[in-house]
Amino acid sequence: MKQLSEETYGFEPKFTLQHKRIMKPMPFCSVLALTLVGFASPEKANAKVLLKRDNTAVTVTIYDKLFTKYVYNDETRAKPILYPIIGPNGIPMTRRYPIEEPGKGEAKDHPHHASLWYTHGEVNGISFWHIGNNTGEIVHENFLKLEGNIIATRNKWVDSKGKVVCRDERTLAFHGKGEDRVIDVTIKILADSGDVTFGDTKEGSMGIRSNPVLRLKGSVARGKALNSAGDTDKALWGKRAAWVSYWAPQEKKVVGFSIFDHPTNPRHPTWWHARDYGLVAANPFGIHNFERKPKGTGDMKVKNGESVTFRYRFLFHANDAKTAGIAKRYENWAK
Repeated sequence: MKQLSEETYGFEPKFTLQHKRIMKPMPFCSVLALTLVGFASPEKANAKVLLKRDNTAVTVTIYDKLFTKYVYNDETRAKPILYPIIGPNGIPMTRRYPIEEPGKGEAKDHPHHASLWYTHGEVNGISFWHIGNNTGEIVHENFLKLEGNIIATRNKWVDSKGKVVCRDERTLAFHGKGEDRVIDVTIKILADSGDVTFGDTKEGSMGIRSNPVLRLKGSVARGKALNSAGDTDKALWGKRAAWVSYWAPQEKKVVGFSIFDHPTNPRHPTWWHARDYGLVAANPFGIHNFERKPKGTGDMKVKNGESVTFRYRFLFHANDAKTAGIAKRYENWAK
């Protein structure tokens, strides 16, 4: 891997961008304009964001405090991840394992559930969700933009023999206001090595593994959950919703996270692979698992030379979904 010098970048928001939906490959300047749409919001007002890159990760600070690290070049990881993620009141929002030794109340399970990530369990028949023999890896190729509050990268999805299956261009934008923190994620899947099919499986895709206190079940679990359709707790699994929200009391205060699925995403509102043990993932592909329809119903094929784009927001906030006004904040973001 090419050695990179340590660099620091700063941001204070001062821009507005227009939206144009494009599904086929285009110059990166156009991709960036697309991915930044919807990032301007009350959540990022007054935020001071700094990015500092080294050879393995980009550290993101907001108001001079660590928010997260985008880990893009770690030989022990099969995909880029965001870890740690520090939420309101300095509370970690994801579990420690498998990046570090498990914390209190953590189960040493599912080593592929690494903090916050994007991947899928069937891509041309190959699992990029799991780790181990005959699984694929997502490999960082280069930065497309590393400036202000934006990390944009290009990544190749390779099988166990090193053959490229597809690529992605992803953009992460970081915001903050008060104690709240935001990550806006845009993933553009590029079929640049032949047709690519994201298969019908529950094992995907835009995922987070929560702090064990935010779980619905477990020795230290105190979590509650709600989605935009009014489903609660365990009933969120396999349901379609524009957003989901989880929260729990921690250190005498209530903190939580919410995930938003953008209305321009294919198959919006998405299904949710949301387990009671802390896994929460937006998955627009696993229809046969979620709705007991024939296998293959949820397949999504991207023809060679074409692309498909998904946009999500992760909001780390104080209070429960109602008090935090999650429904209204989703509505404002989705406009």
